[in-house]
Amino acid sequence: MLSWAKQTQVMLLANPALAHVAGTQEPIYGPSAIRSVADQAESSATPYTESTRDDLRWAAMDSTCVETQTFYLTADAGHIGMAQVIYSNVAGLRTTCQFNTKIFFPPDADQRRPILWSSDPLEHHGFDADGLSFFADGVAVTLSEDGTSYTIKSAVNENSVVHLTVTQAAPGFQVAGNGTTYFGTDAQNPWGKMRHVFWPRNRVQGTIITKDGPIDFAGRALFIHGLQGMKPHHAAARWNFIDFQSPTYSAVMMEFVTPPSYGSTVVNVGGLARDGQLIMAGPRHSVVHANVHEDEAANQWPEPHALQLTWHGQTRDGQAVHATLEGSVAPRADRVDVMAQVPTFIKNIVGGVAGTRPYIYQYVRPMSLKVRVGAEKEAVEEEEQGVLFSEATFIS
Repeated sequence: MLSWAKQTQVMLLANPALAHVAGTQEPIYGPSAIRSVADQAESSATPYTESTRDDLRWAAMDSTCVETQTFYLTADAGHIGMAQVIYSNVAGLRTTCQFNTKIFFPPDADQRRPILWSSDPLEHHGFDADGLSFFADGVAVTLSEDGTSYTIKSAVNENSVVHLTVTQAAPGFQVAGNGTTYFGTDAQNPWGKMRHVFWPRNRVQGTIITKDGPIDFAGRALFIHGLQGMKPHHAAARWNFIDFQSPTYSAVMMEFVTPPSYGSTVVNVGGLARDGQLIMAGPRHSVVHANVHEDEAANQWPEPHALQLTWHGQTRDGQAVHATLEGSVAPRADRVDVMAQVPTFIKNIVGGVAGTRPYIYQYVRPMSLKVRVGAEKEAVEEEEQGVLFSEATFIS
């Protein structure tokens, strides 16, 4: 995922992002050539900082980058959705923008409706004077004056006309001081970076209008502003992304593993929130793939059929926090063949030169989050069922 993964991909990998993943493999620099946001958080004793309006400014780099704003939607009616803007720059030579929408429909009494996916190139993009709001022909993603809500409007695709408002229900955060991992052998002059800002718990109002009528997305959402200031496949070989929403809790986790060129370093960040409160946030949580099956139809990637997820941290007043999600995620909701989204000449360059054959596995499952706050003898424990949206991305 850009969302990329995601962000991204994930933290999704979308067309403009893919156009510039071509390139040769990097030399082996080793783990000393990455200054992860997790290491920064530990060395500075600053697990996270709450995000401000200024932290949401678009970087809009004039060199190779992929920058995204992604809204992950969990509707009270049972739909799971995504609305995403992607800004992509190819070596300072070409800038493209894209608006993506995806909707997973809830199980129906008769049949499950197919996934709705829309991906549209944008024309005449730009930003407001402060660089906080994005616009293009038929699209506007606008941050409010107080910096606590976004309005997302898109009329570029008649299959998915978007009009949503996403409003913070808990503070946003970035890990360490600015949420950024740096790549390069000279710490003072890094040649690449990866940054994420999270709003883990938000209220949603509005609709996405499809050809079959409007879908009410009133419910909850996760928002992520992500930046990859380098070629995506040089920054990460694999991604894990977790978004859990329940009536009381929201939990987010994003993990990427660098290619061997940076020592196959694992960088994991995440947080836990409830209405009005960021319970904890910081680095070094855990994603474990279980019941793994080689996917014969997709490069034999080790597709997880179950996940074991753990969050560790502290509240602001120093109480220990431990949260877990564990269970089956099979069957998957979707499998995205990233290479199927790009022209043949890009496939040849990316697959042949860079050795990449990326796939994104997406899962939507009801699951129960267990939360424990406080020392063991005095801990307060709760368990609550919600909805998990997760992605496992394999790039190289």
